[in-house]
Amino acid sequence: ATKPFKAILPHERLFFGETDGSSFPNGGLRATHTAAAFTTWDRSSPCFVLDKVLRIPCAFITHLGACIDDKTPLLRSNDALNKQGLRLLRNINIATDAKIIHTFLGWEQEFFVVKAELYKQRPDLVHCGRTLIGKLPHRHQQGELNYFAPPPTAVQTLMTNVQEEMLKVGVAMAVLHNEVAPAQHEMSPVYCSSTFSCDNNVLFMEVLEREAEKLGLHALFHEKPFAGINGSGKHNNWSVGTDTGYNLFHPGKTADSRALYVSAIACLAHGLKQHNELIRCCVATAGNDHRLGAQEAPPAIISLFPGTAFEQFVDDIIAGGDLLSYRAKKSEADPKAKSAMPPPCGVEDRNRTAPFPFCGNRFEFRAVGSSQNCSFPVAMCNTIMAAGMAALSSLIEGGMSHRDAVAQMFKENRDVIFTGNCYSPEWPIEAARRGLPNLNTTPLAVAQFNTDKAKALFKDLNIFSEEECDARADVMFENYVTTLNTEVATLIDMVESAILPACLQDLATYQFMPGLAGERPDIYEAIQVETDKLKELWAAMPRELRAEATYLCEQIKPQMLAVREKVDRAEGLMERGLYPYPTYEELVYSHHS
Repeated sequence: ATKPFKAILPHERLFFGETDGSSFPNGGLRATHTAAAFTTWDRSSPCFVLDKVLRIPCAFITHLGACIDDKTPLLRSNDALNKQGLRLLRNINIATDAKIIHTFLGWEQEFFVVKAELYKQRPDLVHCGRTLIGKLPHRHQQGELNYFAPPPTAVQTLMTNVQEEMLKVGVAMAVLHNEVAPAQHEMSPVYCSSTFSCDNNVLFMEVLEREAEKLGLHALFHEKPFAGINGSGKHNNWSVGTDTGYNLFHPGKTADSRALYVSAIACLAHGLKQHNELIRCCVATAGNDHRLGAQEAPPAIISLFPGTAFEQFVDDIIAGGDLLSYRAKKSEADPKAKSAMPPPCGVEDRNRTAPFPFCGNRFEFRAVGSSQNCSFPVAMCNTIMAAGMAALSSLIEGGMSHRDAVAQMFKENRDVIFTGNCYSPEWPIEAARRGLPNLNTTPLAVAQFNTDKAKALFKDLNIFSEEECDARADVMFENYVTTLNTEVATLIDMVESAILPACLQDLATYQFMPGLAGERPDIYEAIQVETDKLKELWAAMPRELRAEATYLCEQIKPQMLAVREKVDRAEGLMERGLYPYPTYEELVYSHHS
C-alpha cells in the first residue's frame, strides 16, 4: 500500500546523506560506475542556520569507507592524538584523571581586497586567482606604512559587516586590521576546538566573498595575487589540552605542568624531525610555492622554535640536567617613560621567520597558505604529535625513566630545533648539514606524502590506508597540474589577444619619429619570441601525472617568468591608456578613496 505522505523532515536525514563521489577529487577512489559516497555528521562541530538553510558539518567517505575529504583525516588524527596522549599521561603519571585530549585552533586569515569591476577586467585574477603580469607602482609596501594604518573606509565597512554576520552564527571575530601590503588585510576569531575552528574558517571565506560583493569589492585568497609585495598566509595557532584544564603547550607554575610541557615539546620535536616531510607536504600548493621562503613567510625548511631559553634547557637535559630545570620566567619591557606602564612580555621572544614558533601557550604553524582548508595542516600536526607521544611512551614502557626518555628524545631530534633567523642565506646550508629536507617546490614535497615511511605512520595511527595515501598524493599532483596549465593558457591568451595588439598600437605612434621609440621595438618583439618559446615548451609536456607536475615546475614556470619580465617592461614603456588591463596601482589603491 502507498504510505501516507507527510510534510516532515525525517530525522535520520540530518545525520547522513548520499551524493556523487566520482565528481569530487578522489585520486581514483571513485569512478562513474562506482560513484556512491556519503556524508556523515561531524558531531564535534555544531550545525547552524545560514540564509534559512541548516548547515551540518560533515565527514565525506566512499561506499567502502575511504575518505575523500579534508575533515575525515582531521577527525581520525584527533582520535589518534587522544589515544596516544592519554597513554602518555598514564606513563608519566600526570593528569591521569583526564578522559579526553582536545586540539584547538585559532587561524589568522590574510586576504586582499580589490574593486570587483577591476577584478572582472583581469582574466588572470578571474581564472588563476593571481596576476600573471603587472608592474609594481612606485610606492607599494617599501615605506612600511600600511600595517599600522587605519583600514580604508570601504574595507573597514566590509570587515565590520563580516564580523556581524559571523557573530550571527556563533563565531566571534576578535581581530581585524591591515596587513603589510597595500590592499592586504587580516581577520581572526576567538580560538576554539580544531574541528569547529576549521569549519568556521571555510564559512568565513564564504561570508567575506559574499559581503565584499555587496560593496562592489572582491576578496582574493590566493597566496600571491601580486608579485613583488607580500603574499597571504593563514597562520594556524595550534594547541593541545586535556578536559581537566592542562594545556600541553603552556609552561605552568606547578611541577606537573612544567614536566608535562617539556614532555610535550619532546614529542613535538620528535614528530617534526622524524616526519618533517609530512608537515612540509601539507602546505604544498602551487600558490604557496610563490610565498614560502620569500622573506614574508617561513622557508620550505621545517624547523621548531621553542625559544632561546628552552633551547638551552634542551642542551642541559641532554647533558644530564634535571627535567624540571626549565622555568618560564615572564618579564616586563621598560618604556623608560613615567606616563607609560611596562607591558608584560611573553615567556620567550617571537620568531616570525620560523615555520613553527612557540607563542606562549600554543605553537603557530606559519607556513599554511591563505587559500587552504585548515583541516589538512591541523591533521598533520596532530599526526606527528601523536607519533611523538607514542615514541615517548614506548621508551618509558621499556623501562626508561621519564627524565631519561625525554632527554633521549631531545638528543635524537635536536637538529630540528633552531632559534636563529630562518630568512638568512646561511640557514639552508646549516639545515642541510643537520639533515633537514628543503623541499622547495610542490612536486618535491608531494612526492614524499606516500612513501613507505609515511604510509607506515598513517597506518599505525589509523589516519590513512595505503590506498587513501596514494589517492591523496594523486589529488595534490592533479591540483598542481591543473593550476599551472590554467595559468599557462591564461597567460598566452592575455599576451596574444591584448598585450601584443597594444604594443603594435603604441609603436605606430613613433612611425614618423622612430628615433624616439627607444627600446620599444626590441622589447615588444621579445614578448612574441618568449611567448612562442612558452608555447613550444607547453606542447612538449609529458603526460604522466608526476612527470607533468615536475615539467611544469622546472620548465614551464621559468619561461612564464621570462614572458612576464618582457611584458612588465613593456607596461612601463607603453603610452598611458594603451595598457589593456587594470594596473597594479589601480588594483591595490583604487578602493582606498
